[in-house]
Amino acid sequence: MGFLSVIRRWALRDKMPIREIARRTGLSRNTIKKYLREDAVEPRFETPRRPRKLDPYADRLSAWLLAQTRKSRKERRNVKLLYEDLVKLGYDGS
Repeated sequence: MGFLSVIRRWALRDKMPIREIARRTGLSRNTIKKYLREDAVEPRFETPRRPRKLDPYADRLSAWLLAQTRKSRKERRNVKLLYEDLVKLGYDGS
């Protein structure tokens, strides 16, 4: 179901106030009004693919997390310990 159709359904059929629609969607009230006023086309929010800091460590981190799920709750390492291991590997993020 399209994003605009949800906004239109909330406003027209469910009689939801624009302020509530804006709160639920995270859009401004002016944007909601514009979408309701026009026969606008479905907005496309495309963000370019950017490398993330965790990309080089993603495989290792996934393996660690998978191994942790197989252990009992008391034997698992917490997130702080996993972060310390990432820092030892050269991760400089927070």
